[in-house]
Parts: sequence; C-alpha cells; structure tokens
Amino acid sequence: MKYLCLIYNDEKTVAAMPAAELAAVHGECNEYGAELAQQGRLIAMQRLLSVDTATTVRVRNGKVGITDGPFAETKEQLGGFY
Repeated sequence: MKYLCLIYNDEKTVAAMPAAELAAVHGECNEYGAELAQQGRLIAMQRLLSVDTATTVRVRNGKVGITDGPFAETKEQLGGFY
C-alpha cells in the first residue's frame, strides 16, 4: 500500500516567519524525509512553488483547459508532499 502525505500551509504565515523558525521547520521536514528514505519508504518528496505560479489543468469532455492560478478562496495552500 502507498500513501501520499499532503502538506498544507498559509503562505502569508510562512512568509512572515522569522528566518530561524522557517529554517527549523524546513530542517524537520528534511529530517522526516531522510528517515523515510532510510527506511525505504519514500518514493518522492517535493516542495511546491507559490500559488502565484499555479496553473490549473482540467479535462472535460475530452478537451483540456488550462487557466492561470487556482481561483478558489482558501486559507491554506498545498505547499508540498511526501
């Protein structure tokens, strides 16, 4: 069985974090990824770019539509995954 762990955050909150606190959070994420890799349980992990760079791709009735950005108003954004 495989699992996907989605990491959600509020980009404004992350941007306002002091550099040392942000570095500590990134360090914890990297440590967890390294632990999973050492156990042979990690397939991939990736931090995603800001929602400002997002593109939404939808397929409807066999036709592909592409639009810039996720237009939903959300408090949290998908920031990465394991």
